[in-house]
Order: sequence, then C-alpha cells, then structure tokens
Amino acid sequence: MSLANLQSWLLQEGIREDLDAVTRFTVRNELDNLVLDLSAPTASVIDWPRLLLAGSILARSDQRGDQEAALRIATAAISLTDNQAFKDAGAVLLGKLSNFRAIALATDRGLVESGLDGRLGVALRLEAQRREMDRSILVQSSGAWLQVNDFQQRFWINAAGDRWLSASAPTASGKTFLVLQWLIDQVITGETRVAVYLAPTRALVSEIETNLKGLLGNTELIEVSSLPLADKYKAARTGGARVILVFTQERLHLLANVLNDVFSIDLLIVDEAHKIGDNQRGVILQDAVERATRANPKLKAVFLSPATQNPEELLMDAPVGVQTIAVDSDSSTVLQNLMVATQMPRKSKLWTLTLRQQGSTLPVGTLQLASTPDGLKKRLAFIAAAAGERGGTLVYTNGASEAEDVADLISQLLPKLGFIDWELSQLAELARKGVHQDFRLAPLVELGVAFHYGNMPSLLRLEIERLFRTGKIRFLVCTSTLIEGVNLSCRTIVVRGPRKGKGHPMEPHDFWNLAGRAGRWGDEFQGNIICIDPEDRQAWPSGVPSRARYPIKRESDAVLELGDSMADYLLRRGQSDLSSIEDADTFEQVGAYLLTTFMRLGSISAASLAKRHDAASIAKLDEALSALVTQIEINIDLAARHPGVSAVGLQRLLEAFRSYEGDVENLLPAEVASNDSYDRFITIMTRINKHLFLAFTPENRIRLFALIIFKWLKGYSLARIIRDSIEWHQDVGRSFKLPELIRSTMELVEQIARFKAPKYFSAYMDVLHLHLNEIGRKDLIDDGLDIGTQLEFGVSSTTLLSLMELGLSRMSAVALYEKIARDDLNKEGCVLWISERVGQLHVMDIPAIIIREVRERLALPGDVAT
Repeated sequence: MSLANLQSWLLQEGIREDLDAVTRFTVRNELDNLVLDLSAPTASVIDWPRLLLAGSILARSDQRGDQEAALRIATAAISLTDNQAFKDAGAVLLGKLSNFRAIALATDRGLVESGLDGRLGVALRLEAQRREMDRSILVQSSGAWLQVNDFQQRFWINAAGDRWLSASAPTASGKTFLVLQWLIDQVITGETRVAVYLAPTRALVSEIETNLKGLLGNTELIEVSSLPLADKYKAARTGGARVILVFTQERLHLLANVLNDVFSIDLLIVDEAHKIGDNQRGVILQDAVERATRANPKLKAVFLSPATQNPEELLMDAPVGVQTIAVDSDSSTVLQNLMVATQMPRKSKLWTLTLRQQGSTLPVGTLQLASTPDGLKKRLAFIAAAAGERGGTLVYTNGASEAEDVADLISQLLPKLGFIDWELSQLAELARKGVHQDFRLAPLVELGVAFHYGNMPSLLRLEIERLFRTGKIRFLVCTSTLIEGVNLSCRTIVVRGPRKGKGHPMEPHDFWNLAGRAGRWGDEFQGNIICIDPEDRQAWPSGVPSRARYPIKRESDAVLELGDSMADYLLRRGQSDLSSIEDADTFEQVGAYLLTTFMRLGSISAASLAKRHDAASIAKLDEALSALVTQIEINIDLAARHPGVSAVGLQRLLEAFRSYEGDVENLLPAEVASNDSYDRFITIMTRINKHLFLAFTPENRIRLFALIIFKWLKGYSLARIIRDSIEWHQDVGRSFKLPELIRSTMELVEQIARFKAPKYFSAYMDVLHLHLNEIGRKDLIDDGLDIGTQLEFGVSSTTLLSLMELGLSRMSAVALYEKIARDDLNKEGCVLWISERVGQLHVMDIPAIIIREVRERLALPGDVAT
C-alpha cells in the first residue's frame, strides 16, 4: 500500500470513528449554552496512541484534508486529555505540521508543560531541532531567527532577487505579519529606497501603517507615511532617508501626478491583489501597477491574495525578461468548524447545531437561547449571544443599519456589570465627541459590544478592532468591510444569508474569506462559523457554500468578455449628451483605460491584455477607439494622470472651457475660506456632470454634495458636519432619524468628498490648467497642494496637513487644529505647540484616545490611562 493510499484509508475507515469523536469533543468545547447528552461517551474512550500515530502519518501529506485531520488530532490530544505524554505527542505532531505558534500557545495556556524538548527522547529531540532549523528564516535587519510555517518559508525564499512574485494563502496563515517583516528587511538591508504597500481600503491602509510603525519602533532608518506628498519621496531619492508609503491605488496616482510621473518605485507590494477584479476600482488598481512599472521597468512587484485559484494570473503583465514565480498554499494553521443552526420543531429557543465536513455531517448539540428569536435580526443576535457568550464573537450583517440594531439586541442579553472598563469608557467618549453625543455606538461599547462598518472614522474603527482583539469588546457586529482586507480574526462568526453589496448573495470565495477569520492563529486552536437557517433559500439561494478559492480575473478582462458591448459603448461615448448613455457604471472605467492604452500604443493589439482575448474582438475595439481618438487633442500624459476618467470627457471639458465667454477666473474654484467657495463648487460639479462624466447624481442633491465638500475641505470635524446637518433639519422643520442621519452623513463624506470629488475635481483642474496655459494665463495656476490631495484628506490649511504628516489620524488632527490659532504651522511648529501644552490637553475637552494617539505619534511623555 502506498503512503497516499494509507492516508486515504485512515481518513475513510481506519480512524474515522475516533476522529469523529474527538471532532465533536473539540467543537463542543468551543461553544456556550449547549444542551448535551450526559450519557454520551467521554474523551477517555479514545485510542490515543493509535490516533496520534495516524496523525503522524497524515501530517506527511500535502493534501488539505489530511493536514486538517492531523491538526485536529494534535489539538484534541493537547486540549482533551490529562495525560502529559499524549499532550507532548500532540505538541510533537504540531511541530511536524510546522505549527510552532500553536505549540507556543499550548505552553502559554499550561496545556503542555514547559521544557518539552527535555522530555523527548534523543531521536525525537534531534528530529524536532532539525525541523525547527529547517523551518527558520534569518531576518537580516535584526539578526533574529524566525520560526515559520511552510508557506511563510517558501514566500521568504522565493521573494529574494528581482523577480515578480504572487503569493496566495488562506486567511490566518501569517501572510501579513511575514510580508511586513520581509518588507522592513528589504528596505533596511537592500537597495530599496522607496517602497509602496498598496491596500484596497483606507481601513487597511491605517492598519498596515500602524503595524509597520509598531514593528519599526523608534528607528529613524525608515519613514512610514500614508500621505502622497512629494517631499517624502524626494527625501528618499536625494538623501539618506528611506520611505515606505502605504497607499490605496488612488493615492499612488495622486503621488505620481504630484511628481508629474518623474517617480520611480523600487518595490511595490499589492495586498488583496485579487481585487484587481472589483467593479469600478479594479481597473484603477491595474492602471496603478502598470503606471509604476512604466516608470521603472526594474520595479520588483509582490502580489498578495487570500486563497485563490490562479495566483499566477497576476504575473501575466510582468515586463519582458522579468522572472516570475507563484507561491500557493491551501494549508490550515487553525481548525475551522463550519456549523449550521436549525430550529427544533415547535421549540423556538432550541437550535440544533450540526458540523459540516467534507462529504459528511456530525451532530454537535442543541443550543439554548435566552429569549424567543422573533424576527430575523433577533434570530441572528440571540444565537450569537448564546453560542459566543465567552466573547471573541463576530456577527456578520448586510448593512450598517442592521449592524447597529443587532448589536443593540445582543447588548440587552448581557449581564449588567457594576463598573465600566476604562478603555471601553474612553472609546465611548471618542464616539460621543468624535461623531455625536447620541451615536448608538457609545452606550454599546460600555457593555462590551460594538458595530463596525466602512464609513466610520479610522481612529474609531481601529480602536474598536484593537479592543476586540484584546477581548474587552466581546461581540463585534460588522458588514462587508471585514472581507475588504481588514486583518481581524475572531473565535466565532455567526452569519445568516450574507450579502455583498446591495442585495447580491455573497459568492462562495467571499464567504470562505470571511469564514477564514474564524480562529486566531497563535491565539486560538480553532474557530467556529455558525450559519443560521441553512435550508432557507431566501437566505442561502444556493445553500451554505462549499469551500472555494478566489478566481482572479481583471475587471478589464471581465468587461471585455461581455462581447461587443464594450465596443458599442465606446462608439456611444463619443456622443455629447452624457445622460443618454446607458450602462456607464459597467463600461466607463474600463473604456477609459482602453482609450488611454490605445493613445499610448496606437493599438490595443499591442497591449498585454490582447493575448487574453480573440483577435476579432480586439480588432473591433481598435476600430471603435480609432474613431474616438480622432476627436481628442489632449495628450497621453494628461489622460494617463486620471485613471477611470475618459479622455473623451477630458476633451469635452476642454472644449467647454474654450467656448466659455465669461471671466476665465470664474472657472477656478475659490479658496475654501472665500465667501463664494460653496457656490463655485456647485458650478464646477454641474460642469463636470455636463461635460466630463455624470458623476454627481442625483443632480438635485448637488447643493448638498457641494456643502459636504466645502465643510470637509474647511477642516470641519465629522461631529461638526453631523451637528450642522441636524441643525439644518431642525431649522427647516424636516423630520429625521438620528442614526440614519449620522450614517448618511458619514457615507456622503466617504463617497462624495473622499472618493468622487478627488477623482473628478483633479481631472477638472488638470484640464483647466491646460486651458490657462493655452490662453497665456499661467498666473492663475496655483502650484500649492493639489485639489485631489486636499479632498482625500480633508485639509486646506498648512497646519492641518502638518498635523497629519506627523502621523495623526484626521480625527485627532482636526481636534488639535480647532485649538490652534495659526493655520501656517509646519511640522516643527506643530510639535512645538503640542509640546508646550502637553500637560493641558486633557482640559481642552479632547478625547483621551486622541491624546494617547498624539503622545504615541510624537513620543511624548505621559499616560492617559489614568
């Protein structure tokens, strides 16, 4: 019998009964409020020597199912038995799986006595030491040896040299931690002077920036920044400094525009790289990678993605002659228990939990709820509160409003404590002062419950995540932000009918990316995913998804595969009436990308994407693009500065400027402090909608959009913007619901002021500058901070920008700026102002968490914990 046949027999027959038994035991230990059968056998009936031997055989396999079985056996031996010899054997088995963090966790928890090596025989000790040496890497910047798993080791080895690398592994495999260590190593010890870490969302940008600064400590060797400012880049290129820039793809384009494309990145890391297939923003990411590569053909690129089917796809556009390699892993580092919860007939408070495994199911027990789950929100809340009572529980909801309601329901089931933890109290203070006095989050976090969604201020969101990791927030109710790249793990996930976006059932690969957050590697041995009402086809149209991996497909490729629709859209895009063009949301971004590519190369057939599509389709695209190009005067350099914005629209806007008969100064935005600034924004947005693209819709809300942009640029805090909106509703007698108004205001800031406005205002100003040069009015061109960067960060004063350059979140920067009289302070001036008043910050009505961030970023003495 071959080894593979033996491993297969062991799983199917040899140890099936014992493996099922230990699976039930380990899963039940993870859950609360289970009604168990007291007559059921205990773990003492298991044939542990035989099971551990089988685990050792299975550990030699590279198949996910075999490795999971070995991991289950090792975990069970450590956690279920009282026999130290069995526990030691379980730890040795973990070592064979290169799961050294799990061994450390078992030792820390006292499940395995310290000094394991001393208790092993000579042969086992030598084998263990050899395995640890084989699975160790040298971090040259620190001189430390780091124990790693198989995926981490293969990444570290293959990331050497100049080749492009695409790495894919499941969530909780240690990708981010290792890549950040490797990035620091490259910048400190290698030739890399400018490195860019691309993340898909601002939430992940904040997290990565914070983690990098934590790993670097107070070293001055490397500066870490998320601001696309020219001086940081130039300091790294001309001086002795080195810089790691943590950006979204939009911020990378902002920096390239500020530098007029005279920028050269040495190392580019693209996190969550599978999002190159996302609607709207996927093509912006693709354009960012290509733009960086054109600027420096010797660029080294590293792509990171969760479990994907085809990580090599991301390497298809590497420059000619550049070597490429894909590192792929499907191995588990923690156990993940997928369970379904079904209500018992006629007993609404009793729910049967069943574990689903490959091709089989196992009954786990019956969950006892505290109250009758009347309605879907209560069903979700009450099951989460019961099963995850010990904490570390994440509840997935399909929108911000639902997240708030479910969090409120969970909080009502928790026992009232006689005191409020001081850190939770400070988070509540931040919510009240940073958003609104009656923001629903504040009283919830005081009880150890929180909600989390994408439009919340970054400082608030990061603090929620931190306190969830520490266990002080026991229940976190979230939306799809958690599958957009935020590195947040938990003990238990509870979900019912998950959606991604408005009404779209979650794809299997997204579901398993979410499920992959169940189980903190190094903090837990396993994680649980509880899916409610698995037979309800409204909740689960195709049933609870089987395990799946992301298929990587560029947004541009997906749109081109729609047949002739793209070519037809390009022909219609040449029309002057934008309101008559249908399907713009589907085709505009990719159409803009194709047009810019055609302008650069003279034919789409010369682009790398041509090899992925049939020649007839490419020829039809070339024909449509050729017709469009005859209408365009603007050059390729200007078009390339604005990914996702059509060169046709830029040309139409230029023609509108040329035909304008009024004072040319009226085409310019006014300084935000000027009395006519708000009215100018309204006019500009109307002009963008008419000539460039119908971006700000519905058009009857343009006055509201302009007001949000105006206040954002003025440096208003989110709390002030919300407060002003409440006062307006009250003054005009318009009814409103406060939670809804708070959420809608946060969404307006994110979607209008921070996403659409930077994109289209930047394009507007570039075309206007071209026109001003044509008519000899260079004197009207302001060389200061560009409008895109101002809008991205919500700054218009030097002082506010300087505060953010110091590493402060916008919430903290604005809180300080409101107390500072001068608007022209540089970084040194801001540090001096803060240092002189550091002892008085607590009496300025500034939240304690903001004071803590100020102290940490500026390395000031003091402790706000008391």
